Amino acid sequence: MKRILVTGVSGVGKSTVVARLAELGHHAVDLDSPEWSEWVDSADGSGPTPSQSGKDWQWREDRVRKLLADDSDGVLFVSGCAANMGIFRDRFTGVVLLSIPAELMAERLTHRTTNAYGKDPAELARSLDFKDSVEPLLRATADLELDGTEPLAQLVSRIERFAADL
Repeated sequence: MKRILVTGVSGVGKSTVVARLAELGHHAVDLDSPEWSEWVDSADGSGPTPSQSGKDWQWREDRVRKLLADDSDGVLFVSGCAANMGIFRDRFTGVVLLSIPAELMAERLTHRTTNAYGKDPAELARSLDFKDSVEPLLRATADLELDGTEPLAQLVSRIERFAADL
């Protein structure tokens, strides 16, 4: 099975892309949900949100490991970004990074309706800091970077082609 990770910092469109892939009939999972991720004690005592002081958002390793162990035919698309995602890098056939300008990211986080993360000014500031500090790390391990401002249909099509070409 091909496993494609769609990643990026908060507000770039990961969840929207993977939801659309699922709507199109693909096996697609958003790992940035409580079913697949959880708040754990942060190694440095800080976290991405004031609502979870001293905590960090991490993938539930046992569940993600089981999900990625599927060796059937086809393609699995997953989206997410977490502090411990690097331990799974070798399980992905390809990694797609979505990136958008900071101003648009701030607008999306402030006005999003799918979850409350990023609406708090401290969360927004931390997310914008992650754009500068975490996004370059994601870029260094990505196989493809896409402009998250592209229309959704175009992004999804490009990700489908990327997976097909692997």
